[in-house]
Amino acid sequence: MSTPPLPTLESPRLRLRPYRQDDARAIYALYSDPVVTRYWSFPAWTRREQASDYLAARMALETPAVYAWALAERECDRLIGTTTLFSLSGPHKRAEIGYSLLPARQGQGLATEALRTVLGHAFGPLGLERIEADVDPRNEPSWRLLEKLGFRREGLLRNRWRVDGEVCDSFLYGLLREDYVA
Repeated sequence: MSTPPLPTLESPRLRLRPYRQDDARAIYALYSDPVVTRYWSFPAWTRREQASDYLAARMALETPAVYAWALAERECDRLIGTTTLFSLSGPHKRAEIGYSLLPARQGQGLATEALRTVLGHAFGPLGLERIEADVDPRNEPSWRLLEKLGFRREGLLRNRWRVDGEVCDSFLYGLLREDYVA
């Protein structure tokens, strides 16, 4: 699938934009927080260089292999989270979605707002027909968010991830374009 350049998307309170080098401090704060990464497929970052390396890799892509947005407050453009469409498959018109948000900004409807914005773009201009997400069954706020947006739990992937020696399962969620209500 040929992916067009990453657009900036806006919602009432958020700006989903390409990463910038000055996001390094905020992205490190996000991905080094064990609360944020508790149920991810990789452990929390421990070195600030990981943020710089991550941003350099994202910014070096002329045409993104993934759509990785910095989730920023619209008023001040400060990074507070991330949203990503990845594993894009043109022939199958599908992708996976991932998201994160600073703990201090959780519980305010911002993740819902961000994902609605990304899903509108995925099912609209990108022409995708299916979005998937895998979520650790213990991460109830995350799977409740998906269900609120219309995702259906389609299965359990046992022993899906090994993170810091811990074997973790995943719920598999799917959302079809015809089931999505903006």
